[in-house]
Amino acid sequence: MLRFKSLGSGSAGNGTVVEAQHGGHTTRLLVDCGFGQKQLDQRLALAGLQASQIDAIFITHEHGDHVGCAPQWALRHRIPVWMSHGTQAAIGPHDWDGLLHIARDTSAIDVGGLQLTPFTVPHDAREPLQLCCRSGDAQLGILTDLGHATPHVLQQLMGCQAMLLECNHDTELLAASRYPAFLKQRVGGMYGHLANQAAAEIAQALVDGGLRHIMAAHLSEQNNRPELALAALAAAVGCSGLTLGVAEAATGTDWLAVAV
Repeated sequence: MLRFKSLGSGSAGNGTVVEAQHGGHTTRLLVDCGFGQKQLDQRLALAGLQASQIDAIFITHEHGDHVGCAPQWALRHRIPVWMSHGTQAAIGPHDWDGLLHIARDTSAIDVGGLQLTPFTVPHDAREPLQLCCRSGDAQLGILTDLGHATPHVLQQLMGCQAMLLECNHDTELLAASRYPAFLKQRVGGMYGHLANQAAAEIAQALVDGGLRHIMAAHLSEQNNRPELALAALAAAVGCSGLTLGVAEAATGTDWLAVAV
């Protein structure tokens, strides 16, 4: 069985627990660590978990709302960490005490009952990676923090039954916002964040590959609304029977099982 829960998703912090049960053993991966240590512990507790139950951490890129307390928390609890070489360099020097492992585009990583496939995305970070997580035939795609979907991105996500998918902004709200011009350009650019319509086009491209669940993630507090993100996704996937939801900044999501 494969299931996941967002601990919170937004510009103030991101983290997702992915859990696989295989052969009587449970494996738990924390994807991104974008909170302070105390807050991360609290959010895990609300999910019914504690740090000792996390088997590994995967950091997608070096921005503060994703890396957060990872170096300190990993050392404190002796949890191995995967990230790209570029992310490591961008974070800066840390004594990982043997816990750090380098992740590479499309190079598979085995963590207990989870098989991870990182893949590169266009984003304004040093070497950002997003992730596919598999357990048996169940597959979850985690796709946030990118400006657009390349053919490589879509290829890696084909066959996912569930996705945590960035729906960062509504283009009209972003254009009318108080953001300075340079920030509007960055957010809406090819290496920024996905607009609702861009996320909807990704969903539409993947729906025939078995996609059943989409949780909209990384919504901007100023430049988006949950109802706008959900409406864009619903219009794109039509009557395909997908379950749609939103990962809230404060509470994340409930646990969601990835059905095959």
